[in-house]
Amino acid sequence: MLKISKTDEIIFTPELIAKFNEILLRYPEDKQKSALLPVLHLVQAEYGWVSTPLMDKVADFLNLKPIEVYEVASFYTMFFLKPQGKYVLEVCRTGPCCLVGAEKIMTHIEAKLNVKEGEITPDGLFSWRGVECLAACGMGPVLQIGPDYTFYENLTADTVDDLIDRLRLTTVEKAQII
Repeated sequence: MLKISKTDEIIFTPELIAKFNEILLRYPEDKQKSALLPVLHLVQAEYGWVSTPLMDKVADFLNLKPIEVYEVASFYTMFFLKPQGKYVLEVCRTGPCCLVGAEKIMTHIEAKLNVKEGEITPDGLFSWRGVECLAACGMGPVLQIGPDYTFYENLTADTVDDLIDRLRLTTVEKAQII
């Protein structure tokens, strides 16, 4: 995942532009805005979040006004408008999940990671947040982990601990291979 600051010059890679162009082929020529959501998903996958300069670059590529991109990116919670951890734990916080312990899971995650909602752990691996319905009401409490959005259901403090520990271990193992 590439990291940028607001002052960096943003140059999309030829591979990313090729993916954008492939998406644009799905829509009529004068309907570039229809490609905005999938293009933003690709940008976020590449950079980890969608900064204002990235949104400006997307607007330029799609021949849109920057505000059109800002409106979409800020409306959908799946787009991160600030840096996140490598793994983003998103806990369903709606009624059915709260009835079976989602609030306790969020409190546990905060304590386990020692960061508040929306913050990033010092090692850059984790951030977490409560989100709206993840459509798994019968299996709550539930969370999903970005960037690939894998679902985990029927959570307990122990299963959350195991999950976080496995993600840490996987990251360490991958780093040792490199």
